[in-house]
Amino acid sequence: MSDTLRDQLLGLGFKPAPKPERKPETRRDGRPQGKPGQARPQAGNKPGNKPGHAGKPAHGNKPAHAGPQGPRKPRSQEDIDLAKAYAIRAQREKDERIEAERQKQEEARLRREAKARLDELLKDKALNVADADIARHFPYGGKIKRIYVTADQLKALNAGQLGVLQQNGRYLLVTAELLAEAEAVFAPAVALKIDPDAPAEADPYADPMYQVPDDLVW
Repeated sequence: MSDTLRDQLLGLGFKPAPKPERKPETRRDGRPQGKPGQARPQAGNKPGNKPGHAGKPAHGNKPAHAGPQGPRKPRSQEDIDLAKAYAIRAQREKDERIEAERQKQEEARLRREAKARLDELLKDKALNVADADIARHFPYGGKIKRIYVTADQLKALNAGQLGVLQQNGRYLLVTAELLAEAEAVFAPAVALKIDPDAPAEADPYADPMYQVPDDLVW
């Protein structure tokens, strides 16, 4: 509407329409909303409260010695002596384990060396006969073992003139002299050594007619 028409209407007695009253904006919870740009007071920043004192003491104000269980008490002499005793025992047990492992490794090394010397000693000296058909049984390693010999070898074996050695799972027939040398190098290799002065009943397997059960596990 132009100003001329408005002036004419006012002159005829018309009054301008009243402007609607503006209500303050409210939140969803019904509280009046502050003016735009006005900062809301934060919890703990109430008048009279300084920053860092919002109802709780600052972390830097705690006593240095404060803790959940209070200050630690110094250890007594008894506790110190007990700790030393435990440490000494633990070290001794550790030394014993190390020494046991060292001895085990040393025994294994000596065993390997002895078996190597035995292999060199027995090289091409076995008296086994390929077509021997007499089984001579003997106990060795907790089991009953056997070696095939000829009739003459059986007599010499029972008389102590021959002996049996175990080498890498094989049983070798050797002379009594070689048997003694091998025993000095590696005694566990001696599988059968006959004492010629022992009574005949001391070795039940000396008789070639000795029957071994068929169900015996070799």
